[in-house]
Amino acid sequence: MPRVIRARDVDAVLAYGGYEPSDYDPLTGWDPGYRVAQDGRRQVNVFHDGPGEQPQLDQYQAELQAAGYHVVSDQQPGGGRRRLHVTRP
Repeated sequence: MPRVIRARDVDAVLAYGGYEPSDYDPLTGWDPGYRVAQDGRRQVNVFHDGPGEQPQLDQYQAELQAAGYHVVSDQQPGGGRRRLHVTRP
């Protein structure tokens, strides 16, 4: 059973790896980068905002797996956004 995980810890791994978080500007929309979202106590979702979504998610996945996280690629229902489900083994 997965252990408790926090979005801030996943964010710290990606930031330490040199990746830039996305930022929302009301006039121009999302700046490219990653975004993490807590999904319950035992899962964090990682998204990429901007072009090159799948290649960037692949890079995030490799970085997080190297840090010891369990990562599964997924897509939101109905052909929605791609994302990564991140848990602690």
